[in-house]
Amino acid sequence: MYQMRQWIAAAEAELDRELALERLLGLTAAPAAAPAAAPRPAPVPPAVPTPMPVAPAVPTPTPVAPAVPTPAPLAVPVPTLVPLPEPAAAHAGHAVAWEQARARARDGAGQPLPVVTRDLDAALGHALAGPLTALTDLPPFDTSAMDGWAVAGPGPWRAGDGRVLAGGQPEPLRDGTAVAIATGARLPAGASAVLRREHGEIAADDGMLRDRSGGPGDGGRRDVRAQGQECRAGEVLLPAGAVVTPAVLGLAAAAGYDRLAVHRRPRVELLVLGDELLESGPPRDGRVRDALGPLLRPWLTRHGADVADRRLVADDAGRLRDALRGSTADVVVTTGSTAAGPVDHLHTVLAESGARLLVDSVAVRPGHPMLLAELTPSPEGRPRLLVGLPGNPLAAVAGTVTLAVPLLRRLGGHADPEPYRTTAAAALPGHPHDTRLLPVRRVAHGVAPLPFDGPAMLRGLAVADGLAVVPPGGVPAGADVEVMEAPGP
Repeated sequence: MYQMRQWIAAAEAELDRELALERLLGLTAAPAAAPAAAPRPAPVPPAVPTPMPVAPAVPTPTPVAPAVPTPAPLAVPVPTLVPLPEPAAAHAGHAVAWEQARARARDGAGQPLPVVTRDLDAALGHALAGPLTALTDLPPFDTSAMDGWAVAGPGPWRAGDGRVLAGGQPEPLRDGTAVAIATGARLPAGASAVLRREHGEIAADDGMLRDRSGGPGDGGRRDVRAQGQECRAGEVLLPAGAVVTPAVLGLAAAAGYDRLAVHRRPRVELLVLGDELLESGPPRDGRVRDALGPLLRPWLTRHGADVADRRLVADDAGRLRDALRGSTADVVVTTGSTAAGPVDHLHTVLAESGARLLVDSVAVRPGHPMLLAELTPSPEGRPRLLVGLPGNPLAAVAGTVTLAVPLLRRLGGHADPEPYRTTAAAALPGHPHDTRLLPVRRVAHGVAPLPFDGPAMLRGLAVADGLAVVPPGGVPAGADVEVMEAPGP
């Protein structure tokens, strides 16, 4: 045992000498010198014979380094060996969770774009900048809900000549009288009800109108649309942020509006990157058709964008740099070049331009190498943003619903939609660690997965009713799952 203690003491002394030598070299030699990159050799024990029976009983003293006090970093800098990153790791940011990425996209948009006033036919698809309040009662006066007779008091009634039509100004009715009336016409003053044509009959003997329906003799306000039945003047019809649909245009017109105050739609420029893309004809000569241009433009428009331009950009850093510098759009959407391949220049160009990355890779499949960046402001000082989508079609769609849609909706002033949840009619396979966006179709008892769901495939998406948000590990049959709508025409 005494000999073993001697061996340990000698090893510690040898290590002290090596550390002292390293300190000296650290003060005089360049940190990048080749000798400093070599790993330190293990200490050599002194030539003291150790009895063979003792060696197995004593463990090899490997944890020697902790016994030596760590040198003060300020007094003696010791060079640290840091391995250079692989090319893929040099551009790969920390993959954020799917929901967190969507939240960053919404927050990164800041405030909605300015308020503009549009004629009704030009406001379609915009978001209301304020509540839509009724300018009048609806209906604005009592109207007939059916063709028949407006009657006053209990029957039978003496039917007068003439007919009240929609848009007319009827004469008042006295008790015991009636007048023919059309659907939508204003009810005469004094009228108590409308007797449907199929329920009334004028007797041949005395010319009196009688009710053959068996209902109350006084009419009981039957088949009358009372003034203010739908709303009263000043009542809020829709909240701010509601999307202007065709039905909203009709409601606004009925409530007295000629123009609407809405948020300006964000202007978007779509840059489809890649030397391998064709704009017409079948794939040939190693090149493929651009599927994302035709797919993404209506998808972005459906979610509030005004897509001002779509163009192909070659895999060239200079051309990409010029395209970004010359863009006047609120949001630039690119496809491809988000990874770290030999012609993926997007990260480099963004870094050179002073852009700030808000999201760089998302824990979602497909589409994880997506990004969101804040570009330098426009010459007028307007904020500009860039959404970088992967080049594979289904992966690009995943990036669109993850980053582009929340960003565009917030810029356009749209209210956040309520998540739609339904039942998984069959098991929905998931990724071991990431969220998965899976094309699904509605069936009798919920949604079921579709085939052809690879990152480069669109066949499943083409017949899908939506994208199921599948958490890591998957969703068993019968469990609830969130589904995002796949926009239709």
